[in-house]
Amino acid sequence: MSHRNDALRAARLRVGWRSMDAAAAALSIHGQRFLDDRSYAVSARTWRRWEGASPGWPSEETATVLHDALSRWPEDLGFRAPAGWIRPEAHPEEAVNRRTFVSVTAAALMPGPVATQYVDPALIDYFQQQLEGHYRADMFLGPHDLVGTVSAQFQLIDKLVRSARGETRRGLLRVGAAYAALVGWLYQDAGDLGAAAFWRGVTQEIAARARDPHLVGYSLVNLAQVRTDLGDGYGVIDLCSAVLDGERVVPKVRVMAMQQQAHGASLTGDRAAVDRLIDTAGGLISRVDDDLPWGNACRRTPGYLEVQRATCYGRLGLGREAASLWSQVLDAVPATARRDRGVYLARHATAAAVAREPEQALEIARAAVEIATETRSARMLRELHSLEREMRPWHDAPVGRDLVEVLAPVNEGI
Repeated sequence: MSHRNDALRAARLRVGWRSMDAAAAALSIHGQRFLDDRSYAVSARTWRRWEGASPGWPSEETATVLHDALSRWPEDLGFRAPAGWIRPEAHPEEAVNRRTFVSVTAAALMPGPVATQYVDPALIDYFQQQLEGHYRADMFLGPHDLVGTVSAQFQLIDKLVRSARGETRRGLLRVGAAYAALVGWLYQDAGDLGAAAFWRGVTQEIAARARDPHLVGYSLVNLAQVRTDLGDGYGVIDLCSAVLDGERVVPKVRVMAMQQQAHGASLTGDRAAVDRLIDTAGGLISRVDDDLPWGNACRRTPGYLEVQRATCYGRLGLGREAASLWSQVLDAVPATARRDRGVYLARHATAAAVAREPEQALEIARAAVEIATETRSARMLRELHSLEREMRPWHDAPVGRDLVEVLAPVNEGI
């Protein structure tokens, strides 16, 4: 048989797909992983048509899968581009994986109305207890294994809110806001800031619907966390100032707003503000005595405020000060907080490199990489890439070559 689409045939042979049937099966598996969609499939019949004289044009979704698998766009694989086709790489602001976007937003955008049902007030306690379990699981698992479960529970809460009345409805709204905040955090920890920002916005909406000023303040701090990861120091300060200057909130929310504003100050190079804000927050910690189920990291995390100070010092380039604080903090981190320990170790390693202690940085990095391979936390991976940059002065030295080996699992795309 004459293969008339030689470009596609050559591309599949180059990646080891020896037959058209094997190519269809391999592309299906690749697409399922790339799109995070187990239903994605390309049939052998479709592939045979692609290698024929009239291959047609694949969907935009399949075009992106082909590009990711074969490093070629369809028009370079023998397909004839339709009028108006623009490669996604030419307009990246529109290069949205629509299937992934739908999966990110679907739990929060369920169309209504839904069938009315009786909603027992006891469900509020049920979801609150589940929430605490999710917080603990996050410490062990990291974001990827948990986000689907928490999103599904949020969707159920949203469904129940539409039938509930009175205080039961308000109680479900309050717990729903906490679930939305956790979904946002999981996406942020996974490195998807777009999805994180979406869910932070959902948190703010539900907090406002619950008419709960403490939750509204909490939601603004959540938005400030995304701004921190975006490097927008003044945006962080604006959002936290709105919490601190606005309606009175419980001490826990004030502590959260102050420590996050310190991160904003570190991004603008203001060390004095960092210390002032964290010291002031420290004076409020003993007053955090509410029974709210969300935002309890300040009570649950050993050395919570010194963790923030060390992170800010690292961002300010204060390597020795940051490394000293990380040594103290890590001594108190329990084994159950494995993901957080990995992040702290990575930051400690970077601080050691900034302090020109490359051998120490290397040894700390070994432990951090081990945790990174288990949790796949994007924050941890980002910190390890920062370490790699700070270690460039020793690139040609034995310690630099050893670091390349240690970081290999990270750089291979865990």
